[in-house]
Amino acid sequence: MSDEGSSKELSATTHGSDVITEGLKNRTNTRHRAIAFKVSHVLVSLFFIWLFFIHIIGLFLFTKGFLLTRLVLEDRSSCDILPNGLPSPDISDGCWHPRTFKKAVVIIVDALRYDFTVPAQKDSASPPKYYHDNLPFLYDTAVAHPEKAFLFPFIADPPTSTLQRLKGLTAGNLPTFIDIGSNFAGQATEEDNILVQLKRQGKRIVHLGDDTWHSLFPGYFDQNLTHAYDSFNVWDLHTVDNGVIEHIFPLLNDQVSLGWDIIFGHFLGVDHAGHRYGPDHPAMAEKLRQMNDVLERLTKEIDDETLLVVMGDHGMDSKGDHGGESDDEVEATLWMYSNGPRFGRLSKDDIRPPATAKERPVQQIDLVSTLSLLLCLPVPFNNLGKPIAEAFVRNTPATRRDQENLAQVNLLVFEQMRRYQSKYAEAREFTEDDSISAFRDQLKSTSAQGEDVNTNFSKWHARTVAMYRQLWANFDLQDMATGVSILLLGLAALLIIAELATAECEKDLLPTLRYTVIGTAAGVIAAIPGLVLNPTSAQITSTTGLLPLATGGSLVGAIASKVIKSVNTRSITRPSAWTWLALFFTISQAAGFASNSYTIHEDTILTFLLGTFSVFTLLSSLRQVSGSDRVLGVYHSGLFMVLTRAASFSRLCREEQMPGCRSTFYASQTSSTSAPWQLLIPSIISFLLPEIIKAFYKGTASYVGSAGFWVGLCFRGGLMLTALYWIIDAADNGDWLAETFSSSTLKTISITIARCVFAIAVPIGFSTFVWAKPCVDISIIDLPSPTASGEAKPQITVLGYANMFGSRYFLLIPAFVLSIILLLPPMGQYSLAICAWQILCLLEILDTNGIAITGIARPFIGPVVLAMLGSYHFFKTGHQAVLSSIQWNAAFVPLRTIRYPWSPILIILNNFGPQILCAAAVPLTVLWKRPISKEGLRGYWSDIMQACMAHLLYYATIQAATTMWAGHLRRHLMLYRVFMPRFLMASGVLFVIDLMLIVVALGGTRVTGSSVAEIFGY
Repeated sequence: MSDEGSSKELSATTHGSDVITEGLKNRTNTRHRAIAFKVSHVLVSLFFIWLFFIHIIGLFLFTKGFLLTRLVLEDRSSCDILPNGLPSPDISDGCWHPRTFKKAVVIIVDALRYDFTVPAQKDSASPPKYYHDNLPFLYDTAVAHPEKAFLFPFIADPPTSTLQRLKGLTAGNLPTFIDIGSNFAGQATEEDNILVQLKRQGKRIVHLGDDTWHSLFPGYFDQNLTHAYDSFNVWDLHTVDNGVIEHIFPLLNDQVSLGWDIIFGHFLGVDHAGHRYGPDHPAMAEKLRQMNDVLERLTKEIDDETLLVVMGDHGMDSKGDHGGESDDEVEATLWMYSNGPRFGRLSKDDIRPPATAKERPVQQIDLVSTLSLLLCLPVPFNNLGKPIAEAFVRNTPATRRDQENLAQVNLLVFEQMRRYQSKYAEAREFTEDDSISAFRDQLKSTSAQGEDVNTNFSKWHARTVAMYRQLWANFDLQDMATGVSILLLGLAALLIIAELATAECEKDLLPTLRYTVIGTAAGVIAAIPGLVLNPTSAQITSTTGLLPLATGGSLVGAIASKVIKSVNTRSITRPSAWTWLALFFTISQAAGFASNSYTIHEDTILTFLLGTFSVFTLLSSLRQVSGSDRVLGVYHSGLFMVLTRAASFSRLCREEQMPGCRSTFYASQTSSTSAPWQLLIPSIISFLLPEIIKAFYKGTASYVGSAGFWVGLCFRGGLMLTALYWIIDAADNGDWLAETFSSSTLKTISITIARCVFAIAVPIGFSTFVWAKPCVDISIIDLPSPTASGEAKPQITVLGYANMFGSRYFLLIPAFVLSIILLLPPMGQYSLAICAWQILCLLEILDTNGIAITGIARPFIGPVVLAMLGSYHFFKTGHQAVLSSIQWNAAFVPLRTIRYPWSPILIILNNFGPQILCAAAVPLTVLWKRPISKEGLRGYWSDIMQACMAHLLYYATIQAATTMWAGHLRRHLMLYRVFMPRFLMASGVLFVIDLMLIVVALGGTRVTGSSVAEIFGY
């Protein structure tokens, strides 16, 4: 690097002197150039803002048809009227059905997977896990006292996030997958549910624990007895659980004076232990033993008139995460207990609880009707669950009287579901299934035989629920097609404008923006007749409505303006071979998302594509005429390939990749913490990464001025503090210093360190970038004059001139590296450090091979490979295109509790950090070692715009492809597990990249240009 840099520096010395002299002579032109520079920035920014809104509108229209929600009916069940419409009989101790219990204690142990509660399989070849045999009380009680307790697998409907599960557990209805988006911003539920019925009956409801309940049911709980706790801090295993334990037992000991009717206690320790450590960890064993003791104590405290229900809202996968639909995530636990003999079994074979979750499972929607009838409540109007048989029979096996009692409650729920079905069909204006009506008559004809009623009801219920599952999976194909059309049209506009752009930014964009406005106006005019005839909000977003037509008009106008201009000026040129390679990388990857196996193994595909790029650049470097370019090109191409392979050692396997994949990101396949040896990685990075950046700067003699202060001192100090943070975090996780420091003390120390790192990265780092001078060193040397006078002649030497724009802009990159790297575990830091190194290698490859975007040559390969690097390191930093891989703990690295907007920003930085870093580096593909023209940076705006468009083109293509494939494969078995999460990820990344290019890339370019102009008078 140094030889090449020195040769460029020597050749730039005299030229730099001439430019400075000329700049001093032409100060009068500086103001005009500054104005033109700002105009170029404004035009380019407006263009990318327009693209941003195109992406928003296209995605909105597609999701409007794809992510459907079911219609929520406002009807409420009533105690006065039976579900068949007849007046309710006079039942002195019941409503619809005689009362079984007066009170209830409902305990939710978040993420209580079924195999946590049953004995480990003795014949299993795998060794015992920490989650085995630490919560035996539920199983042992169900076996010893089948008349008092029963234990069953409790199957959740995906998505397995807490808020959606609470909706199903209280309303008894099926979720739709759009509800996943509200998991962390829950709105009050509007449909009839068991809490509504409790409130209408004048019951006193108490809640303890997870505050998610208060987002769903505001104002339902007794304010004097209720105690809610923050649910989002997955690093905190004990606060919520200890709070519930502290308050629940005094309530049980003083029931008469306190006067409560039902208690909901929601424990979070098991869930948080899974998120933090994984299920196979001593912390999980400790939490399960604590729950075992609490539940055993609860059974001793409740009286004979109180029902105790213990359940998990969902399970967890092998890493302790949830949100998807794998078996481990949906298999939760249900245990019901009574001090008196209130329960039974249908047959003698059912006495022992199921050994696995595959045997005799109970659906979570069945809980609502069961609790309602046991507690003398009307079954909520929207309920689709059936009563749990064991709660309504008292003998083993069930007697004829038991069968008749079960038949009675089944008929009540049948009538309630039929009423709901009738109302829903009326609201949606579709005809009810005649065969189901005939099945109703069949049920009534067997009402005298309880066992027959129960058998027929079970069949009818399964058929009805299946019908609704399919009904709520219907898609609005018209809206979906409209959204995809706009996304594809926007993609075409982006490609055409990028390929046909000229070197004159203002002359390019002014006609394009003008025609965009004209096209938008034409679309609005075309939509007016439809709006006049049907002025509704639905018409605005319909296929012939205002929004699609205005958006489509603007896109057609933009494309037409560019094509017409290019044809008139005959400025259409043939793309270079490097551009064809960039298009091949992009299109081949986009096409592969039609395959679920390709999507699952996307990280491996990216490894191959980046390696292929390295081979091409290595071969190209061997053909360079300049010896220094040839050597450096080969060196950096080979290094780029080696770094790609090195990054591949950081792996987090998704479930579908097993067993052929072995995770290395954490200590083990089932752990959520780093291995002790991985703590060396941050310390090594703090030493090597600043030195690597320093070496690249010294290649062009640019390691002067702010570069030494920021990279050599501040950046290195921030990385050292990051290493210290993760050492303290590991000490807290492993209780290494338990005898010396408490966990709260270690947390305080780690938060303080994390805030110091952010103080270095944000105020110091970004301030340095904004206010720093160019990384050049100007010196004046008096040389002897060759003339007879003998007077000394001053010679101006400018060190760092050869890379003045690139070295100045790159000061922004370490600030992003430091902000992101703190939020990543050690293996994630390893990947991000390699990503930063590869960015520098890529810049040198573009320079030595002459394939950077310039006014004449416009290969898109640099920005596209940057985008591929961002996608590749997304996977290498411990993420996958699944919801369960989101590292929520990043929100609590510098914070104790959730704080908006900082917590979401931290999650975005952690999740999309590599893409953010690579997007920030896009202008460097133009500015790195770029010769300086007399117009300064103003002459490069068109090239920077093309680089940003090429970078955005990659992400927009991926997003359009995943959207199109998700719509096309909407009935595919892997829709929820593979295609929809990848579509959501692509959409989120696209919006992040849009904003990064507008705010950071273009804004950073303007700051760099202004900084250089201030010194050199451009």
